[in-house]
Amino acid sequence: MGKTKIAITLDEKFVEEIDHLVDRHLFQNRSQAIQNAVEEKLSKMKRTRLAKECAKLDRAFEKAMAEEGLAEDLSKWPEY
Repeated sequence: MGKTKIAITLDEKFVEEIDHLVDRHLFQNRSQAIQNAVEEKLSKMKRTRLAKECAKLDRAFEKAMAEEGLAEDLSKWPEY
């Protein structure tokens, strides 16, 4: 995956905290620390969206749909 250089503006307290993490060798540099934070946030947002969408599902309907195929006669299934 390619990388693109961007410029961002952060509050001084965040820069100090990031620099502290770099000084403790938790990250190689500021860019790596910020990229890691962005990746985590985006991943969390995706999981939250999935959870919200799943909450909209009708559980009884979904269960009935999942079990629908089980009611078929198993002798009709092809052998593998």
